[in-house]
Amino acid sequence: MKRPLGAQISHMLRDRGVDVIFGIPGVHNQEMYRGIEEAGITHVLARHEQGAGFMADGYARASGKPGVAYVITGPGLCNIMTPMGQAYSDSVPMLVLSSCLDDTQTRRGQLHQMKDQRAAAETVADWSCQASDAQAAYGLIERAFEEFALSRPRPKHIQVPIAQLETEAEPAPFPNQAALRNKSLPPDVAPVLSLLNIARRPLFILGGGCRSNLWRQILTQLGAACFTTSAGRGLVGVGYPLDFGSMLTRPGSAEVIASADLVVVVGAELGEVDMWRHDLGHSAQLVRIDLDPEVLSDRQRATVKLQADGESFAQALWHVAEEIKPATGWSKDEVCAARTRWRAEVDAVRPGIVPVADALRQAMPAETMIYSDMTQFAYVSKEVWDMHYPYHWHHPTGFGTLGYALPAGIGGAIARRGKPTAVIAGDYGFQYTMQELAVAVELGVSLPVILWDNGKLKEIEDSMVRGQIAPNAVTARNPDFCKLAEAFGALSTQPGTLAEMHDAVRMAFKANGPTLIRVTPDIL
Repeated sequence: MKRPLGAQISHMLRDRGVDVIFGIPGVHNQEMYRGIEEAGITHVLARHEQGAGFMADGYARASGKPGVAYVITGPGLCNIMTPMGQAYSDSVPMLVLSSCLDDTQTRRGQLHQMKDQRAAAETVADWSCQASDAQAAYGLIERAFEEFALSRPRPKHIQVPIAQLETEAEPAPFPNQAALRNKSLPPDVAPVLSLLNIARRPLFILGGGCRSNLWRQILTQLGAACFTTSAGRGLVGVGYPLDFGSMLTRPGSAEVIASADLVVVVGAELGEVDMWRHDLGHSAQLVRIDLDPEVLSDRQRATVKLQADGESFAQALWHVAEEIKPATGWSKDEVCAARTRWRAEVDAVRPGIVPVADALRQAMPAETMIYSDMTQFAYVSKEVWDMHYPYHWHHPTGFGTLGYALPAGIGGAIARRGKPTAVIAGDYGFQYTMQELAVAVELGVSLPVILWDNGKLKEIEDSMVRGQIAPNAVTARNPDFCKLAEAFGALSTQPGTLAEMHDAVRMAFKANGPTLIRVTPDIL
């Protein structure tokens, strides 16, 4: 039956598996809300469009499905651009649907008017398009979901003029049959196989694009050592004896990489935030496996390049792994020694955090999914905290925005009802999006929010000191975070010892809402 286009869009999304939409309604996009309940979709009301975008991001990372957000014209779209930029950096599937004004060329002074809203969104999205009618809207949505399934996932933006959202439209076409979707054919791993057959010290670097549960078996069969990027943590589980961990950022990792006689990088950009240096450090042949041609052609200049997704490559390699004689050039003692040395370096650079991180790790179930913010506590933890499962720690790695953790954690908790989810934030970044605590309270989400409160922008202060700059504007007067949380309706506590912190975290997972756990450096 015919309905206004705004309602038909919601039905189209439901037919494509969307069950949750994050957003904030306004007079300019209210037609999009006409069909949400009728389509059987849950809407989560954020307190700010930035929060809505981060919730969609967190939901996508936890569920594996695209996160969807509805926003209004102008400021609504501008407010969600930061989450879109983060999703672009971290390859997160996000679909942002906004209204737009019908005419911005001959009219001025309209509510929420921008010079070029579509172009603004395109700066932080994979693409940004305007749908001039119903068929264009349906086609763009279909294109977005096809690309989410078939290529590197990144945020898309579709805007629809207000008059078109109000216009009666025929229903959207049914989605294509799932059987017609095929990511890729099994890649030809013969070039990699020949190199592995002669390598004594093969080294794998596994990134966020690996997405396979075969890596531990593969590495064990090959006798290979490995590093993981921050996004790849957990791919080999805990306790693999030749795992150097997520320590690529340690300067000494370049020496280890130089000692390998073959380096295989799978699903990792090797960008600045992965290594904090320009060059990987390899002297042997380099093999790159990635979906993105831009990655394959980067400055690391790989000898062998395969355009493939990490899961397909892992399956193809596992199929022939028994044909390869295991390498014997690595020893668990050298790996253990390197990790011990690097752990001490981490503790020396940001003292006092490692023991707190260790205690917090022991307090959390192994299957906890963690969302962290830009804070020293997260920087340390991401290096020393081994993960049992992949894709269970999410951090705003590339764009590096503050305020990510809380709303993203809420989105993740919605996607993982009944499973443990936790948030780690710093005192300054928390204040960017702290109002989203109200959403967690409304939804009754059991969410420990560990707030590392050192009373300042400590990372910036340390950087200024290293640059011989007198620290300036790095200290702010913080609110009473516990009272603030309680004002929102959340629980709160301030443990005085590591044992009390352990108990507080355990209790927070059982609560019927979020619990703010304020932790200061004085806890040691």
